[in-house]
Amino acid sequence: MTSAPATLPPDTATGRRQRGTAARVRRPGRPPRPGRLRRGALPYLLLLPALLLELLIHLVPMAMGILMSFRELTQFFIRDWSNAPWTGFDNYALAVDVNRPVGEALLGSFLTTCLFTLLSVGLCWLLGTAAAVFMQETFRGRGVLRALFLVPYALPVYAAVITWAFMFQRDNGLVNHVLHDQLGLGGAEHTFWLLGDNSFWALLTVSVWKGWPFAFLIVMAALQNIPKDLYEAAALDGAGIWQQIRRITLPSVGAVNQVLILVLFLWTFNDFNTPFVLFGKSAPEAADLISIHIYQSSFVTWNFGTGSAMSVLLLLFLLVVTAGYLLLTTRGRRDADAH
Repeated sequence: MTSAPATLPPDTATGRRQRGTAARVRRPGRPPRPGRLRRGALPYLLLLPALLLELLIHLVPMAMGILMSFRELTQFFIRDWSNAPWTGFDNYALAVDVNRPVGEALLGSFLTTCLFTLLSVGLCWLLGTAAAVFMQETFRGRGVLRALFLVPYALPVYAAVITWAFMFQRDNGLVNHVLHDQLGLGGAEHTFWLLGDNSFWALLTVSVWKGWPFAFLIVMAALQNIPKDLYEAAALDGAGIWQQIRRITLPSVGAVNQVLILVLFLWTFNDFNTPFVLFGKSAPEAADLISIHIYQSSFVTWNFGTGSAMSVLLLLFLLVVTAGYLLLTTRGRRDADAH
């Protein structure tokens, strides 16, 4: 004996809901359409080439470098570096031991790099900010001057540094010609700019010339978001140009400056192209930045184990400094917002 099918209510709101529920119960579940799956996976497929390139170009060499730092990898094991003797942390101990020549040289290079980075970042930020504030005023030829300011940043690094290397030559360089022959500064004897203590100032000049347009570009873009009404109101209240810069301009671009200084610090501290093109494989002691020092320790003396340990120490230092800087700036910004 079969039971009669249940009758549904008439075409009311309750009846329609019940009929829809019954239809969903009776209808078997359908799998999602293949096209919908392909659309959902498309963003990940587009990101896949970039992730693979990042893995091959950065992560794999980084892992290999860390592994090399624990081995006594010299020129005798270049063909099969996996058979190099395992030394543990001996390469790190050698690099940080300031009582031995390797550690003492690394410490001197580290201090030179710190001083160089401090001066370069400070001058780049100062020149870039001053130029950006100056360019806020409307005058004839402002667009041309902006384009000229960005030329050092737009030029290829190698072409720009090679040009400076020719300009710093002792006998035929433009710098000595202008300073000694035209202006009569420093006597008749030409100066060695790429040797001795002067090499530090030559390297600093090239670094600042090459880096300040980036600071100018970033600060100039940040200044576009400051309403001009603030400056007009401050001028009506009797505030001078320096008070306006101190009370309006610098606080308004504070968040941008925090990121800008961090980026300039990382670029300058890691800069390898500028000293390598300017001085070659062996930089003078006064301009021995840590990047070129690690290169000499690895590819000139063929001690890749010690050079890899130095690279890992440099990476750890930059990570600690970056994390500390971000922590301090974030906390300072939160305190400022709270007050």
